[in-house]
Amino acid sequence: MSTDDTADAAASDDMKRKFKEALDKKNATHREGQAHLDGDSAVHGTHGAVTKREFRRKSG
Repeated sequence: MSTDDTADAAASDDMKRKFKEALDKKNATHREGQAHLDGDSAVHGTHGAVTKREFRRKSG
């Protein structure tokens, strides 16, 4: 390998490291809130039977 190849590899590794640090920082701030894993869901059951809609022509 030439010095250009090692410099490119080092620059690539440095760029990957910077992106990983930024992503970790973003994910850390995103996860600060509560997980809400023990919370109650707003959905408690399915809705009633769905009937087919009936369209009528206006007569008048």
